[in-house]
Amino acid sequence: MSTRDTKRQGVYAISVAAELVGTGQQNLRMYERKGLLEPRRTEGGTRLYSDADVARLRRIGELLALGLNVAGIGLVLDLEAENDSLRGELSRRRAGYGKAP
Repeated sequence: MSTRDTKRQGVYAISVAAELVGTGQQNLRMYERKGLLEPRRTEGGTRLYSDADVARLRRIGELLALGLNVAGIGLVLDLEAENDSLRGELSRRRAGYGKAP
């Protein structure tokens, strides 16, 4: 399993994830309902949060502290993800230019 995969593996119960980011469990449920994150689920339906989910929750907290509402946070997170994707694409293209065909 790659490092990226382990960062996305659900390991934290909702109570632990909420404690790690300093918020209530009801907020995590609301963020999920609003589409801001999608934790993994066990076969029984228990939410499991990954390190990537916890990082995203921390980013949500930062944006809330800046005064953004949930809808605005969704837009910012989408734009940040698109920006990261475009940067990765640009890096791959730049890396390919130095190689002979």
